[in-house]
Amino acid sequence: MSRLILFNKPYGVLSQFTPADGHPSLADYIPVPGVYAAGRLDRDSEGLLILTDDGRLQHALTDPRRQKRKTYWVQVEGVPSHKALELLRQGVDLGDFVTRPAKVRRIPEPAELWPRNPPIRYRKSIPTSWLEITLTEGKNRQVRRMTAKVGYPTLRLVRWAIEDWTLAGLAPGEWRVVEGVVRVRTWPDDRANAGRGPRPGRPPVSDTAARRRLPDPPPRRG
Repeated sequence: MSRLILFNKPYGVLSQFTPADGHPSLADYIPVPGVYAAGRLDRDSEGLLILTDDGRLQHALTDPRRQKRKTYWVQVEGVPSHKALELLRQGVDLGDFVTRPAKVRRIPEPAELWPRNPPIRYRKSIPTSWLEITLTEGKNRQVRRMTAKVGYPTLRLVRWAIEDWTLAGLAPGEWRVVEGVVRVRTWPDDRANAGRGPRPGRPPVSDTAARRRLPDPPPRRG
């Protein structure tokens, strides 16, 4: 049975088990052998990181053709205009590629959010605001590049959800195990499936409340 872990990556932690340049890594938080990150978050970003010991599941979660939904809470400098929001929704030309259409909306500061350590640097003369951005792609520093391109630099970036998995109930540095059979969508991307809707998928199973504990694997037979 596949093992899948949801981890709330704190600011400043690397999305790998090997430390580098004095920065903490996943090994400082998750003492579980044989699991690897399915995707990554930049060192200066926070939030949901998924780990698994199943190579096929890891590929399914990271394959860009699968178009997994990733939802971010983004604190930006300034208050984005309607035009800027529409540009984000329609797709932004970042020079090396044009982003896919995204779901974007203004939100109040999320009640579930924790204080960042260290805090962002505020400037009295410039207000800040929060956006919820949902993408079906995740290229290097994409959200930061998108908001900067439309004139509103990102100050804080938190990934809240991947598909139906969320950070609900997880403080920074905490992790929990998803138990049971884990299923992910397996249909190809829309461009390869033009004119047809995606096949119905099954949502992930519910998370357990267990934290910092991994169930023993089933005994081998034969």
